[in-house]
Amino acid sequence: MKQIYKWHRKISIIIAIPVILWAASGFMHPIMTSFRPKMATQVLQPLAIDTHQIKLSLTEALQNNKIDSFTNFRFVHIDTNWFYQVQRGKNIEPIYLSTKTGKILRKGDWIYAQYLGKQFLEGQTNRSGKKDSTIAGVAAMQDCCDAAAVCVLKNSIGAKVSEAKLITIFNDEYKSVNKILPVWEVAFDRNDGIRIYVETTQDRFALAMDNQRAIFNQLFALIHTWGWLAFLGKGKLVVEITLNILALMTVVFGLIIFFKTKSKKANGNTVVKARKAHRVTSICIAFFTLAFVFSGGYHAASKLKKNTSADYFDQHWFTTANTIIDLNGIQWALKLPISNISLVHIVTGDFYQVNTVSLQGNNSKPIAKDMMKKMVMPVPTTTYLHLPDLAILKQGETMYAHYLANQFSGNSENDISKTEVITKFAGEYGFINKLLPVTKVEYGKNLNERYYVETASGKLSVKINNLDMLEGYSFAFLHKHEFLTPLGKGVKDFSTMFWAAAQIALVTVGLMLFFKVQQRKKRVE
Repeated sequence: MKQIYKWHRKISIIIAIPVILWAASGFMHPIMTSFRPKMATQVLQPLAIDTHQIKLSLTEALQNNKIDSFTNFRFVHIDTNWFYQVQRGKNIEPIYLSTKTGKILRKGDWIYAQYLGKQFLEGQTNRSGKKDSTIAGVAAMQDCCDAAAVCVLKNSIGAKVSEAKLITIFNDEYKSVNKILPVWEVAFDRNDGIRIYVETTQDRFALAMDNQRAIFNQLFALIHTWGWLAFLGKGKLVVEITLNILALMTVVFGLIIFFKTKSKKANGNTVVKARKAHRVTSICIAFFTLAFVFSGGYHAASKLKKNTSADYFDQHWFTTANTIIDLNGIQWALKLPISNISLVHIVTGDFYQVNTVSLQGNNSKPIAKDMMKKMVMPVPTTTYLHLPDLAILKQGETMYAHYLANQFSGNSENDISKTEVITKFAGEYGFINKLLPVTKVEYGKNLNERYYVETASGKLSVKINNLDMLEGYSFAFLHKHEFLTPLGKGVKDFSTMFWAAAQIALVTVGLMLFFKVQQRKKRVE
């Protein structure tokens, strides 16, 4: 028992400061998530394509610009000007071709990123075909590219964009936890220094950061995730895992001491009094101490395995000469307003991937303005039409999801055991995965591996098997107290903050005991 006492004291001193730092930043985290930049929406409502603005087909626009192949396209608008957004490979900026003239919009992706950033920040005003800006003379411009550029770059309404830059690798502010790349960082000239990160190929909001939140993030990175040890590479994780193991050991030793020994009566002895206080404090919060250090260490260990999800994406090349976008035929086949069209390849051939809106869609309100609160995204109405005969593919979303998952996994259709559309961050598919909606394709092999695929982009969000699920649930329930989510975010946040504060109290009482013992030894000597 003396050896257990000895090791308990020694290890406790080693891990005291790291535990206080982790607990203090854990206490701070719910507060940090409450101080978020104010913005109008995180989700843009789809707008029906204005077919009157389409004077030139995609094929003609591409041929005019000597583009003989591409990986995908879709329609985008800047104010009332419509463009073909043409993608030419992963991590290559898309180009923007006017649907009226086929002319290339110079610096199109840079301009469109600013347009999106302003929509997210200040609200989506062009939901009924009305103009977003009131700049005199824009409407009269014959050149739609010039009109679009003026609308964005010389718009005096609201906050002014101070800078827009392309982010292709994660950095100190836009960290890997945000997952989505490439994105544009659109900074606004406001007192709070707000920056909106957007993905132009999906009209997607990725992150909002202002000066206040940046301070919280820097503090959290400093004292919780220990970004200052990043120079060690994977060594940073080894340090974190080692300290968590030591913390786990000292808790186990403490429990052994508690159940194998009895506390003496204080009788005015300050050391005995401090020891008793430490025993009582420790046993009351031992479970949560074990939960925090075990799940934290397990989570750090899981990061030793490289996340390769970003390497999985569907990239099929289409030739300009063989790609005819029959907009009238698609409209006739679906009999609903079309919000967008893309191209996908499935085993049986090439298909139009068509999103439609209801006849009342332009007047409806966005379903989820704040993803942090709602954690839900609606499933777009998507239909797959075969090229060139426009035959509708039955269960097209499921078929394409299966195709993507099989491509990414190397499995076959016969291996699929379950398919499910996921519209909410919950369970093993948490907010950390960022993408919604996705389709979960589960296989009855390799520990029931599941591939969560986003059909809108042809990307893999995450692949999970039963072993990964254990780590995910461990971190969610033991570290973040997600088991309290049904009672509301306030209850969950209070629980994590209370028990994080309790860890600080535990270490503080333990340190007080240690120093009292050291003082008594000096007096005896």
